[in-house]
Amino acid sequence: MAARMDLDGRPIKPMTICMIGAGGFIGSHLCEKLMAETPHKVLALDVYNDKIKRLLEPDSLPWAGRIEFHRINIKHDSRLEGLVKMADLTINLAAICTPADYNTRPLDTIYSNFIDALPVVKYCSENSKRLIHFSTCEVYGKTIGSFLPKDSPLRKDPAYYVLKEDTSPCIFGSIEKQRWSYACAKQLIERLIYAEGAESGLDFTIVRPFNWIGPRMDFIPGIDGPSEGVPRVLACFSNNLLRREPLKLVDGGQSQRTFVYIKDAIEAVLLMIENPDRANGHIFNVGNPNNEVTVRQLAEMMTQVYTKVSGEPMLQSPSIDVSSKEFYGEGYDDSDKRIPDMTIINKQLGWNPKTSLWDLLESTLTYQYRTYAEAIKKSMAKPTAS
Repeated sequence: MAARMDLDGRPIKPMTICMIGAGGFIGSHLCEKLMAETPHKVLALDVYNDKIKRLLEPDSLPWAGRIEFHRINIKHDSRLEGLVKMADLTINLAAICTPADYNTRPLDTIYSNFIDALPVVKYCSENSKRLIHFSTCEVYGKTIGSFLPKDSPLRKDPAYYVLKEDTSPCIFGSIEKQRWSYACAKQLIERLIYAEGAESGLDFTIVRPFNWIGPRMDFIPGIDGPSEGVPRVLACFSNNLLRREPLKLVDGGQSQRTFVYIKDAIEAVLLMIENPDRANGHIFNVGNPNNEVTVRQLAEMMTQVYTKVSGEPMLQSPSIDVSSKEFYGEGYDDSDKRIPDMTIINKQLGWNPKTSLWDLLESTLTYQYRTYAEAIKKSMAKPTAS
């Protein structure tokens, strides 16, 4: 493997990375990238390893010996500090981050995203280890523009809805709206990390993902995840498409979102890993402002892409409207738009996303159709009388 150079032309030394949550969607893609393209070693920590199993065996793989799986629940495992000490860098991806859980499991959500992350920050700070912490675009909450009158011309001014790491306020709903339990916990751990940097000299980078999409994301209920529970929007729509059901549009699908391809986003993370002088002390939005759609438009596009990928005809009624109370339960609230400002990451790391929304949806739905279609058909088949 040729010597890798950082953005300033210096050789990159091989490092050991302690990755917490390595078995998840983002972790599996990051492990894949690190094994295929870098000399770095990964201590992969998670409760499950299904999504990275193929990286761990057999011993004949070219990266054999550079990735170790440690089955750990960071809530209560005394091995955590030792693994952080063994590494040069810790990446914390562990979180409950499914919107349906924010209402129904608010305590678990707060503990997972704040309390359970505290020891990770503490061990990095006390042992002078660098930390890359994954937060969320949800820390921004609602846009300023959402509070303006519907007919206000200011709603079209980017200053009122484009989200900037260093200037945008974080505006949450009332305490009764438990949907914000996740965002609030994530914001508080960000503030704690920032304070550790200011007071204790912790080297940190905070990542705010804006809807990262791609193969292996989330779960398909009853197939590669629990039968109960609701995944995030793209996996919800994929599940409906695979089962030939209408896509459910919460409150008419009027919320607007931007989507970025996981492989583009992982390029950004690798730049953070290998360019600490440019990344330390920064918070980075990682998204694609060019891929903005309403949830209704996303449903329409996914239906078209799925028809192309599967060859199946479109349903006569491809979508239905449901209320947020009916879909998520009491206490749900939402942000209107989430458009990332890309100034800081572009200036510091020279990163820009490349993949269009159509292309990332085609890649994701092709993977899901090939992986899950047969299993879903079997699960839906009615037993015949003997």
